[in-house]
Amino acid sequence: MEILNIILIALLVITSIFLTLLILMHKGKGGGMSDMFGGGMSSSLGSSGVAERNLNRFTTLMAIVWAACIILLGILTRFNS
Repeated sequence: MEILNIILIALLVITSIFLTLLILMHKGKGGGMSDMFGGGMSSSLGSSGVAERNLNRFTTLMAIVWAACIILLGILTRFNS
């Protein structure tokens, strides 16, 4: 069980890093804190290309894997104690 715990923690760290990078790669939609300080000069028409849709899909997949790692780690911790 300890091997599985180490694998899940490593997977959680890797997916956390990838998820952070993927979220930062998304295009800003405006209306946030950056607009208050002059960062919202470009207007977004809401049209997303193929790359943006694929980025959304990959981000969603990483978020699902990340959440599954957390749930499995919680289950392992619960039943190993």
